[in-house]
Amino acid sequence: MSVDTVSTFLATGTILLGAGLITVIVVWVASLVSDRAGALLDAISASFEGLGLGLAWLLAVGATVGSLYYSEIAHIPACDLCWYQRIAMFPLVVILGVAVFRRDSRARVYAIPLAVIGAGLAAYHHLIQQFPELEVGACSVDVPCTTAYVWKFNFVSLPLMGLVTFGAIVAVLLLDRSGRAVTPAKDTPTHQEAM
Repeated sequence: MSVDTVSTFLATGTILLGAGLITVIVVWVASLVSDRAGALLDAISASFEGLGLGLAWLLAVGATVGSLYYSEIAHIPACDLCWYQRIAMFPLVVILGVAVFRRDSRARVYAIPLAVIGAGLAAYHHLIQQFPELEVGACSVDVPCTTAYVWKFNFVSLPLMGLVTFGAIVAVLLLDRSGRAVTPAKDTPTHQEAM
């Protein structure tokens, strides 16, 4: 399978995932002023109940495999901002994987901040690929961050794929309300027991 075919497949997935993410954001904003939208948001959340950690882990694994495919198989060089995004994504595979194995929804406390930081980096990276004059010298001259090595459908780049994936990870972790009222795990002492 060619790099172009893989890129087209991943860009299509990014568009579909992004459309779902935008829909959830619109429904969430509307729920702030509309009871009907609030009911719809509750229905969406109910469909994610108990699935958030697993879906977030699958998204992180997919992004990590995709990232490694582009650097190790397609031989596309990773710029500094790409590496920073990887620093945010790669630990999510481990954190969320352990959380899925242990059924520990408290991991969202660690996963969401990493995903938000990664999303911010990816958004900036995508922005400077669109408008190179906004780049503030964060990247090396050897591998410029402003070069879009993958450019599908006239707007999908590698940083946009990362941005959508980080956003989707945050969304599924927040939509899954099953772990919000967390009680300590059986093998974890409470604060008073630890003293």
